[in-house]
Amino acid sequence: MTAPDAGPQSIVDLVGNTPTVPLHRVAEGVPYRLLAKLEFLNPGGSVKDRIGRSMIADAERDGRLRPGGTIVEATSGNTGVGLALVAAVRGYRIVFVIPDKMSSEKIRLLRAYGARVVVTPSGVPPDHPLSHYSVARRIARETPGAYYPDQYSNPGNPEAHYRSTGPELARQLGPGPAAVVGTVGTGGTMSGIGRYLKEHRPDVKVVAVDPRGSVLAAAFRTGTPSTAVPYLVEGIGEDMVPRTIDFAVLDEFVEVGDRESFVMARRLAREEGLFVGGSSGAAVAGALRWLEGRPLPEGATVAVILPDSGDRYLSKFYSDDWMREKGFLDAGATAVELLGRKRGTPALVAVAPTTTVREALAVLQAHAISLAPVLRGAENLGTIQEEEVLRKGLEDATALDRSASFALGPPLPEVAGNAQAGDLLTALRKERAVLVRDPKSHAAIGVLTRHDLVGFLSEEGTARAA
Repeated sequence: MTAPDAGPQSIVDLVGNTPTVPLHRVAEGVPYRLLAKLEFLNPGGSVKDRIGRSMIADAERDGRLRPGGTIVEATSGNTGVGLALVAAVRGYRIVFVIPDKMSSEKIRLLRAYGARVVVTPSGVPPDHPLSHYSVARRIARETPGAYYPDQYSNPGNPEAHYRSTGPELARQLGPGPAAVVGTVGTGGTMSGIGRYLKEHRPDVKVVAVDPRGSVLAAAFRTGTPSTAVPYLVEGIGEDMVPRTIDFAVLDEFVEVGDRESFVMARRLAREEGLFVGGSSGAAVAGALRWLEGRPLPEGATVAVILPDSGDRYLSKFYSDDWMREKGFLDAGATAVELLGRKRGTPALVAVAPTTTVREALAVLQAHAISLAPVLRGAENLGTIQEEEVLRKGLEDATALDRSASFALGPPLPEVAGNAQAGDLLTALRKERAVLVRDPKSHAAIGVLTRHDLVGFLSEEGTARAA
């Protein structure tokens, strides 16, 4: 009788060997084969399971982590999960320090593994006493028997990907892959993959995707980190340059914004059946941008790393309310489309600078509006506003018979006709109205107000409810 296959001895044995699948609908029209590596199918739901296993195994071998010890780590969530599932099997206590911008699902998930979770403020410098890095180091110092993996400097981070993810990709891609594209935070994933591929397939381009606001892309291009600007996509980008990132094995950087990351992640779920996080959306959006005009052989294979699962972002970008609050919803609706939805008022009501103030005021009253741009041809000179006309009239009895230039208010900010609804919402938080220009001819084609955008969002919400 044949002995049964022993099979995996614990959940830790199931980390790695994740599959790849081609992307179809989100890559429609792209003359290349876009292959997604599904790292969210690791047992802990992310690529970070690989480094959790690796860093704990290394520490056990050299005695930094002993039975009954405590693992303390600064994490955006996923590395914590990777460490936690190994700790659960090995019997270690766990403490994780996480910035407050991370989703509530991640915090609950870490606690479900039995972790103590300490939440620290986002947006403080890395060396600030309250940064999640500083707090984690302090807790590790004060805890007997603690092991602080420090994924930002631990060589086991990129080494895990050199030993596992890189070889897997080489097997899965077949002959002649053109590029591997993935997001960077600690940089361990792409540095480990990059080092392996540069040794075994040096023609393959290794492309890093960085969220706009992170310092890594600037550090790669100039050697000097920029000042970090807050961004919302989680788990990628940094406010400092980790020791685990090796720029020498990265060929190019692509920067992507929050909106395109979240919109693409939602598309991957709805059009490809891939329920992924915002970093995966960023990776695919970055890959598509990098491929624009790229002179690769038609049909060339480009692999994209999808780092984590969408289940930890249900309260964030998978929530329509959250997306609307942040100005990211309805990214497909453009300024031109919103102009077409205006009711009762022409898309563009404007006056010439030679029009009298009295005539300009009559135009405002005829259309029941409180302001209008003053245009000389395509030139945006300023605005006529009811309150400014009133103020001028009180100061000067002849004001109504003077030219509109006499009561000129500041010009409206301008947006292109292809500007998306989220951009408009951001602009209209500060301004009452914006002037819309044709993206090709640059002619003024309309004015959008807060009222127009509120009406549109109300219609969209009603349509969804129905």
